[in-house]
This record gives sequence, C-alpha cells and structure tokens, in this order.
Amino acid sequence: MPIPSDAHGRLTALREFGTDPGGLSADIYIPESFRKNGPLVVVLHGSTQSAESYDLGSGWSTLADECGIALLFPGQRKSNNALGSFNWFKSGDIQRGRGEPLSIFQMIKQVVDDHAVDPARIFITGMSSGGAMTSVMLATYPEVFAGGAIIAGLPYRSAGNLMEALVRMKGYGGPSDGTLEAFVRDASDFSGRWPTISVWHGGSDNTVDSSNADSIIRQWQNIHNVEGPPTRVEEVDGFPRRVWCDDMGRAVIEEYMITDMGHGTPISAEGTEGLGEAGKFMLEVGISSTRHIARFWGLTQ
Repeated sequence: MPIPSDAHGRLTALREFGTDPGGLSADIYIPESFRKNGPLVVVLHGSTQSAESYDLGSGWSTLADECGIALLFPGQRKSNNALGSFNWFKSGDIQRGRGEPLSIFQMIKQVVDDHAVDPARIFITGMSSGGAMTSVMLATYPEVFAGGAIIAGLPYRSAGNLMEALVRMKGYGGPSDGTLEAFVRDASDFSGRWPTISVWHGGSDNTVDSSNADSIIRQWQNIHNVEGPPTRVEEVDGFPRRVWCDDMGRAVIEEYMITDMGHGTPISAEGTEGLGEAGKFMLEVGISSTRHIARFWGLTQ
C-alpha cells in the first residue's frame, strides 16, 4: 500500500522505479478522478523546496482532482545537492541515459505502466533548478513529452559547471543561439514532433535573470520552425503573453513575462478558480501559472 509522504497525505512515495542512477526520490498523486489513458504531469520543485511544498504552493494536486490528471513529483536529496537543487549543470546529470535525467525517465515509465497513462499525454514543468531540469528533460527525452513548461529556469546546457551556472543565472555570457539549438538537436536522435514550450518568468527576478527566458525561446524557435517575432501578443490576467504558432496555426511556444515579479512560481490562490498557497518562491500575483499551463496543454475541463 502506498505510504503518505507528507503531513496532509496528498502525495505518496514511489518506492521502486528502476536503477535510479541519479539517486532521486519520487512521489505521486493519482486522484480518484483519474481514468485509464489519462494524462500525466511531471512536476519538478526548486531549490530549498520539496515535492510537498511545491505541490501545496502551486496547487497541482487540486487541479489534478478537477481534471483527472496523474502527477509525478521527482525529488532531489540533500546528499546530491546541499540546496536540494536539481543538478542541471553537471555533465553527469544532463545527458540522456545518465544520472538524474535517467532517474526521472525511469519514474515516468513506472507510473505509465502502473496507472495506464496515455503515453501521448505526458507533460513536464518545473521552477528554478526544476525549470532548468525541465529544459534538460525536454532536450534529452523529447519523445516522452507532449509539452513542457519552464518557470524561472534556464536553457538546456547553458552552463557546464557550478561557476558557469551562477554566471548564467545572472544573465551573463552563455552559448550562442545556434549553439543552444544544436545542443537540443544533439541530445537525442529524435526526429518526430517536438514538445510545445511554455516559458514563465518574473520581470524583476534577481536570482535567475529574465534574459534566460528569451534564451529558452530562441533555443526552441528554429526547432519548431517559428523564428522571428511572435504570431500574436495578448494580455492575460493583466500580463503580456507572447505566442508563436507553426504553419498549421498550432501554438508551439508561449511566454508569460510577469511584470515586477521576483523569483518564483506565479500563483492566484483567490476566487473560484484559485489554486495553491502563497509562500517562499510561491508568489501571489493574480495569475495561476498552474491553471494556464494546464490549459495550454489541453488538460482543463
């Protein structure tokens, strides 16, 4: 029987999921509303956070109840990183078939097998180091995901060690746009439909500079064949949203820049559609990234 892993009993520990070369933990939430061939969302916490605290702040399990979504929460261990950050910049943890990416892939496979998840509806999101690791997963295992959402994160392989990581977080230096694109293409042998990309960032983020959001978009634009200015710019809940659509009119990249917000996940906890709870790096700004990301992926009812 699954063992509740947090005080309010929302998540349960996934004990067995392969060789786990990255030494990660895993928690899941399978709501009563989940049905066979339902979707799965993988949620990656940020530094100093846990799966439980990120779920509480973001409201993912509440939305899962509403919409019948299975959730997987990979977790970092302090023995791997003193801040509890995913190691998105270490060579052994940013390649397909190795380290933390392989651990997360193994978790996903286990949940898909255990709960009859639709393999065509697997998505991934994360904030800060979890956002940067989302970039890693989208590049190294693109065939697994229909879409990804990167919150306050960085591009794939923008840094190769801790010193570079700290510099890139401040918005300095980094590989060229062409090199960033090549990194994604070279990370696997994938040749199918690439995952859609949702990018969220605070305009006043002093921890991970917002220039990283632009770099993520440029990393994926040519891959999706949507170079140049956005197809449309609109306002959603008072914030600018830029959207790039492919030749078929499908939105493949979107960006929300949350004006005056610092480092964290944007939430809207109030009202009938409120989700989550404000806290450290979970910022009440009147827009729910969780709800809008799920809507972008076609998961909301």
